[in-house]
Amino acid sequence: MAIEQLLILIKPDGIKKSLTGNILTKLSEVRMVIIGAKVLKVSEKLAEEHYYQLRDKPFFSELVDYIQGKIYGEPWNRVLALVYQGEDAISKMRKIAGATNPEEADPVSIRGAYGRITTHGIYENVIHCSSDSSEAKREIELWFEPEEIVKSIYPTKKVVLEKEEKTIWA
Repeated sequence: MAIEQLLILIKPDGIKKSLTGNILTKLSEVRMVIIGAKVLKVSEKLAEEHYYQLRDKPFFSELVDYIQGKIYGEPWNRVLALVYQGEDAISKMRKIAGATNPEEADPVSIRGAYGRITTHGIYENVIHCSSDSSEAKREIELWFEPEEIVKSIYPTKKVVLEKEEKTIWA
């Protein structure tokens, strides 16, 4: 059995419905370790990069708006991004998450229990799980900086950045 990492996102609809605790409890059943976590507002650039493989689909712009939480507004326009690690993490977590289409998901899965398809045909499936190890690497590197993960999982390098603007505590 291989040790794997994957990205889990609790999407804006999961946050709006106050499902964060329920989802984390369900995910804890497979005894994976959280090695990174943060709450963030998703920029349009990040949303488009996350869903780049679907950019030619007619629903791409709705998908980008959905992950940004635009249809929910403040304070629901955010996601909880998590990096989990463990033995066969991807297949185990995807099983708990359920099928992407909530109507096809096992009723005891997260998407089966909490997801829905809106009248506009958008899957509000409350959670994202990386689909395979290469996609997990791409997504983790997209959503997290190396120092935001408590364990070294991919090669890194040190660089000196000049003129970087950063917000600090006053």
